Amino acid sequence: MRLLEEWFPEFAGELDEIDELYREKRMIDEKTYQFICFALAIRGRSAPCVRKHFKGALEAGAALRELAYIMALVFRESAGNDDCWVHDVLDDYKELMKNHVHCCPE
Repeated sequence: MRLLEEWFPEFAGELDEIDELYREKRMIDEKTYQFICFALAIRGRSAPCVRKHFKGALEAGAALRELAYIMALVFRESAGNDDCWVHDVLDDYKELMKNHVHCCPE
């Protein structure tokens, strides 16, 4: 966001307005919101967002054990997603082996 704020501040400002809209219209409690954001931050590999929502969840009343559960859930679901995706990509591995593997789409 730092470069976006410098190079396209109008867009960065719109994101701030979206954040405010989420706060105004939120239909879930703060702790649940922080759990969801924490999980998405882990999956998105955003260190600042992981820290922000870890702290936000604690401030919303989360226990460390609950955050550990969220982390484990993200790790498990990510592994499952990766497993399914790789199996789909390599579904035709026997055909690939016959035709000499090409790394780039033709």
